[in-house]
Parts: sequence; C-alpha cells; structure tokens
Amino acid sequence: MNALEVKGLTKVYPEFTLDKIGFCVPQGHIVGLIGRNGAGKSTTIKGILQLIATEGDVAVFGKNMDVDELAAKQMIGYVGGGFRYYPMNTLVSIRKAYSPFYPTWNQGKYEKFLAQFDLSERKKVKELSEGMKVKFALALALSHGAKLLIMDEPTSGLDPLSREEFCDIVLQLVREDGVSVLFSTHITSDLMRIADDIVYISQGKLLAACPLKELLGKYRLARFSSLKDATTAKAIGVKAVKEGYEGLLLCDMQVATSAAATDATIDNIIVHLEKANEEGICAEFD
Repeated sequence: MNALEVKGLTKVYPEFTLDKIGFCVPQGHIVGLIGRNGAGKSTTIKGILQLIATEGDVAVFGKNMDVDELAAKQMIGYVGGGFRYYPMNTLVSIRKAYSPFYPTWNQGKYEKFLAQFDLSERKKVKELSEGMKVKFALALALSHGAKLLIMDEPTSGLDPLSREEFCDIVLQLVREDGVSVLFSTHITSDLMRIADDIVYISQGKLLAACPLKELLGKYRLARFSSLKDATTAKAIGVKAVKEGYEGLLLCDMQVATSAAATDATIDNIIVHLEKANEEGICAEFD
C-alpha cells in the first residue's frame, strides 16, 4: 500500500489549469515535488489536503479523502514555508491551540521532539531562528502519529547549514520512524541529497514521476562551442552560457559530438526542459 496515491487531480482557474496530475508516494520514500514557480506545486498540495475543490482522487494509506477525510487527515503532518504565528505567541500557547484538533495527540512524543530539537515551550515565536521555527513545525506535525509528512517549501529562508540539519532530521524520521514524505521545494540540492523519487510538474502538467536515479540517468549536460554544434547534436533546451552553449543530451541517443558532457543535476534538467517547452518543443519524460 502506498502512503499517498493521487489520480487525475485537476483544478481549473481562469488563467491556469492543473491537468490530471497523478503520482504516488511509496511507504518509507521521500518524494520530491519540483517545477518552476507557478507550475502547480502548491495547487497540487492544496488539492491533496482538500484546501481547494478539485476533481480527481486522493488516498492516504488507502483511505479516500472524499469518503473518509477526517481519518485520512489524521495520518498527515503538514509543514509549510514561513511560520505564520503572531510573534508574541509562546510555543506552549500554540501547542494548546493545535493539539485538540487531533484525538491521537501524543504529548510524550511531542516533548521528545522538543528535547531532540532543543526547544523550550516558554520561548516566544519572535525569539526563534528560522531553523528553530521549522523544527517546531515538525514537532507539531509529527506528534499526533502522522505517517505521511507533506512539506511545502519548508527550507526556504534557511541558511545552508540549517537546511542540511533539516534534511538529516527528515532522513532520520524516514529510517527510524517509517515516515513517508512529499517534499515540495525549489531548492533542488536538498532533493539531490535525500529524495528517492521525483514528481516534476510544468505548466500544470505532469512531466515526470519516477525514481530520482532514473530522471538523472536520462540526461547529460553538454557544453558546445557553437549553436550549430548544439543543433547537430540534438541538444535539448539550448541556451547561451559564458563559454559557448549548453543543453541536455539524452543518454540513450548515440550522437556523434565533441561536446564535453557531465552528469546533469535536477536544476540542469528543469532549466533546459523548461526552455525547450517555452520554445514549443515537447520535452515530456517517457
């Protein structure tokens, strides 16, 4: 059984359509949700959480959100980017307001997280660093027995060391507590470190839903001395760079080229596939 199954998720706005998005989060996996700003990542998460009306089906550990929304949501912990609480609130006042919504709230587990994250409930929100705010949000999200963690840009605003610490915590939760994770972020270096799978949305459409290794193994990043060389090599999403031109090459294409090719990162893939789409070139991932 998958931790999360999304089928045909659709939302139509006057100027944007989220079009039949479908993917799953296997139990014990970290799935990265990627795409440029405005691609539909946050709309997808809002649809999963039933915060907006959508078409399609969402199931959490086999429980359909339309049929058994309360039971399904009890198994979800949510962590978003930005900590939207009044700065003068203490952590204890936030916990007292939050915990009654969850019949399965475990005070002992919550206190364990506070100790692990070196947090004091006596502190006010204004006294917390950005990293401490994210840790507190994690403690709230996981103290009612949640087995699916949905995160929307949780590391935005964190410095590199705090992001690394956060990713280590998420890995520990997966390995030791069996938590499954859907992690939406534009900081793809975090996903390069910890993700098992990738869901890639572009302009409201699903471009890829596959293991991270499979996505990275499909492309190579190549540098060319001229645009003609890039065109001859059938490079994808060619763009000018300081020392010539750059584009993606499909690894399974036997193209004679003198271009220097290196492993592509998630950022490389997004940048060049989006450029190809802007130019009207189909860049779907098969």
